[in-house]
Amino acid sequence: MKSKSTWLRAALAVFAVITLSAGLARAQAQPYPSKPVRLVVPYPPGGMTDILGRMLGQGLGEALAQPVVIDNRAGASGAIGSDAIAKSAPDGYSILVGAFSTHVLNPLLQKLAYDPVRDFAPVGLVAVSPQVLVTNLQVPAATVNELLTWLRARPGQENFGSYGNASASHLAGELLKSLAGVDMTHVPYKGVALAQNDLMGGRIALMFSDFSAMPFVRAGKLRALGVTSSRRSVAFPELPTVAEAGVPGFESAGWFAIYAPAGTPRPIVERLSAELSRLLGDAEFKKRLIALGLEPASSTPEQLQEQMRNDGQKWARVIAAAQIKVE
Repeated sequence: MKSKSTWLRAALAVFAVITLSAGLARAQAQPYPSKPVRLVVPYPPGGMTDILGRMLGQGLGEALAQPVVIDNRAGASGAIGSDAIAKSAPDGYSILVGAFSTHVLNPLLQKLAYDPVRDFAPVGLVAVSPQVLVTNLQVPAATVNELLTWLRARPGQENFGSYGNASASHLAGELLKSLAGVDMTHVPYKGVALAQNDLMGGRIALMFSDFSAMPFVRAGKLRALGVTSSRRSVAFPELPTVAEAGVPGFESAGWFAIYAPAGTPRPIVERLSAELSRLLGDAEFKKRLIALGLEPASSTPEQLQEQMRNDGQKWARVIAAAQIKVE
């Protein structure tokens, strides 16, 4: 027979297991969220992603009844902050403001410590970020078709600027070259402001800019010919899309989205997605997005996954054809 001490040890072990299981059950039964949520912004404070992240943090914090703390993790074109979330606990308390650049462009242009598909649980789109095709006033074109006619008559003679090699601005120019059959030279700049200055000065003929170019258009210093999204901009409905103005199939728009780490329980992902959709349906929040030059765009997690897949295939072809490499 077993001794009393053996039975006592066995009884204590069973009691410990029961106590631990009960503790885990209580923890799992706690409604999500029961503490503050960290929202990683993979870019420095003050930029577009940071402004958007703080808007989302405020709105989601109110919806979740918990503080949403902004954590700027800048570096490597957004890869450092994205990797931090990829390696975070999949419990819903660490989420990311991801973007077209972090989840589509970066994987096509550099080796990463994270996999944009395997290491993340998509939550939903937040906004689309279209660009605008602008020229200097010396270019004799008032429409996209007139611009294309002018460029085809001057193969290789004109320059288009961008706010960086392999940037969305650069890729839009390469897509125009490919679809419209025009030949022009890329001139990369270190930022949109420098490119816009040279555009106004006549040193480059055109560029795909973010909507920070529109004040110069309204002041009569630049000419806007079209937007790069699939639909006309809510902020500038008078501008046609580049596709409808002369380049069928042209679309080049970035986007922002929310991601959680892979393995985050589905109910938590669904809760975050539902609250995000409700926030994007708020009229005041929409106005604030549009004021930033963004187009509100909600989605399911599955639709965001499909967006990533389609964009990855499309831009991989453009990057390969133009032999674009990160310098």
